[in-house]
Amino acid sequence: MNVKIHTDYIELQQLLKLTDWISTGGEAKIAVKKLNIYVNGIKEGRRGKKLFPGDKVVIQGKEYEVTK
Repeated sequence: MNVKIHTDYIELQQLLKLTDWISTGGEAKIAVKKLNIYVNGIKEGRRGKKLFPGDKVVIQGKEYEVTK
């Protein structure tokens, strides 16, 4: 699934909200610890991780690609 952005980058916590994994930004801190999240094949635990077009994110086995 593609996640289209209109800025240079998006933070992981924003992607989690856009894809309905969380409903508020406050939930991001817990979500990044509980969910299996990989960015470009590397385990990620920082909610503020910057994601750029072309980055591939896998959350609990569901794949997303950041596009512009």
